[in-house]
Amino acid sequence: MNFGQAITAGFQNYVNFAGRAIRSEFWYWFLFAVLVSIAASVIDAVLFSELELMSPISTLAGLAMFLPGLAVSIRRLHDLDRSGWWFLLIFVPLVGAIILLIWNCTRGTVGPNRFGPDPLGGVP
Repeated sequence: MNFGQAITAGFQNYVNFAGRAIRSEFWYWFLFAVLVSIAASVIDAVLFSELELMSPISTLAGLAMFLPGLAVSIRRLHDLDRSGWWFLLIFVPLVGAIILLIWNCTRGTVGPNRFGPDPLGGVP
């Protein structure tokens, strides 16, 4: 999956918490979210520089990307044959983020699992 396909899949499945998402889909979405966040911050700094506490563009971008990001994260956990509830580890300071980082870097289950068929078709 390339960058464009991952972004398209993220927005097409923005509230789809079922199924599986491969590593490239997750990481390309993550890269897209970081780039959008940086661009929104720059636009806020240029347009609203006199208003220190206001960042409307960043707020709107964050709201627009919250559900798709959550959905792709949960589908990524499904690819590892883990329940989406494991995403709540993010609320455990430091340790939770490290565990999720390691899991997101790990190859998903080869072949079908309880969340659906292998998105890679069983190819290692």
